[in-house]
Amino acid sequence: MARIVTVAAAQLGPIQREDSRASCVERMIDLLQQSSRAGCDLVVFPELALTTFFPRWFVDDIREADHWYETSMPNTQTQPLFDEAKKLNIGFSLGYAELTPDGQRFNTQILVEKDGSIVAKYRKVHIPGHEEHEPDRPFQHAERYYFTPSNEGFGVWKAFGGRVGMMICNDRRWPETYREMGLQGVEMILCGYNTPMHYVPDPSQDVLAGFHNALVMQSGAYQNGTFVVGVAKGGLEEGVDGLADSSIIGPSGEILAKTSTTGDEIAVAACDLDWCYQYKNTLFDFDRYRRPEVYQRITGQRGAILAD
Repeated sequence: MARIVTVAAAQLGPIQREDSRASCVERMIDLLQQSSRAGCDLVVFPELALTTFFPRWFVDDIREADHWYETSMPNTQTQPLFDEAKKLNIGFSLGYAELTPDGQRFNTQILVEKDGSIVAKYRKVHIPGHEEHEPDRPFQHAERYYFTPSNEGFGVWKAFGGRVGMMICNDRRWPETYREMGLQGVEMILCGYNTPMHYVPDPSQDVLAGFHNALVMQSGAYQNGTFVVGVAKGGLEEGVDGLADSSIIGPSGEILAKTSTTGDEIAVAACDLDWCYQYKNTLFDFDRYRRPEVYQRITGQRGAILAD
């Protein structure tokens, strides 16, 4: 019997600096309602879905940025999103900036079941960008200043009748991300991202932004026999053009659904989780074909060590 999870990649257009959390929640509720009418079980929102992408600015005293972070979830401002999802009997995944009681700062994503309960929390592992102010840039990408890389790793949770994992933005570029979850039998990976179209360290890559985005997620899906749902906050945000191209990818590596604008939009696909096993039990039968004894460098070293 098929295990169908109908998913919406709920792309958000730009969130400007002056936009309130209430306005962001209102937009997400509208996308929830659209998704409900489309028969969805699960709605995936982007990374940092409650604020503008604030690491594009630098402040000398990081405490001045505290207002961008959530200290609890749900909270007064996000409770309406939880309430509406529960009323609609639909689950969701949400990315936001988290400030913990002991002062740690994480780029965080949660998974919420249809009954409104938070069943999983993931904190971003691969933090890109820079730690110091770089005034010669046209905009900052100071994620490494604003967020601590998580050491909690990549979990997989039983939810929505399957095995679900999460990753955030830059995590999707690293094959270890997918394989860590693949080795736990993941059937669907949820990913939110904010990706500028201009890559300051090497502008020659700008024209490849959409290609690279699809490449890594399609490869990760195929090589691990899993669905991948990649969801953008795109469009022109505070003068910075962001990639959209939200998509739902099958375990074959094929794109099943994709957004066509840079604004608020859903892309929907009915995902049969049993399809994963056409790949997990054949080409990517890990137990039969993997050779971990010859992969020691992957966990034994960090950077490249050049052969003599």
